[in-house]
Amino acid sequence: MTTATHRRPHWLSRIAWRILLTLYRWKGWRVEGHHPGVGKCVIAGAPHTSNWDFVFFLGGVHHFGMQPSFMGKHTLFKWPMTRFMRDMGGIAVDRSRQSNYVGQVAQAFTETDELALVVAPEGSRNSNGRWRSGFYHIAHAAGVPIVPGWVDHATKRGGLGPPIMPTGDFAADLAKIAAFYRSVRPDCPRFEELARQAIEQSGLHAGPDAL
Repeated sequence: MTTATHRRPHWLSRIAWRILLTLYRWKGWRVEGHHPGVGKCVIAGAPHTSNWDFVFFLGGVHHFGMQPSFMGKHTLFKWPMTRFMRDMGGIAVDRSRQSNYVGQVAQAFTETDELALVVAPEGSRNSNGRWRSGFYHIAHAAGVPIVPGWVDHATKRGGLGPPIMPTGDFAADLAKIAAFYRSVRPDCPRFEELARQAIEQSGLHAGPDAL
């Protein structure tokens, strides 16, 4: 994935993008916030409660003039889908035990001037609000900020928050992220769970004497 190549995207990816953006506009979402002011970042998309989340976050990031990217299983990038998946913003990831997928994605950040990687930290729609740490390790390894992205399907609102640079202290940084989400969605139980997770991680990080 590199900016050295300036070719026209495959016709199939152009059609797919038009469909996605048409669906995004049809739903009537209102986007809040501003462009994060960075060329490279990991966008944490939460809460993940609907299949529409993918459409919103791709459309919302596009709204700010950014080209959203996503991670995909490496087998999806085999011919004849290789060019289509890459043109759609896909980053091939091998999640086998022998592969360091964090390093793979971090490497992708070094190969381009701009990359906005959208990740759903909760992993699945069935999550209770607990976040996996992969998104954080990717951002820390790549040396790029985490931009909190949020959506509220009830009010058709969503947006991006300020970039948060990972320090290596997962618990402390998770607390900052949780504070932002609770400020825009104080009524969201998943973000209450996220705040509790940050406190729990802080206790584990500090050791038993801190509990």
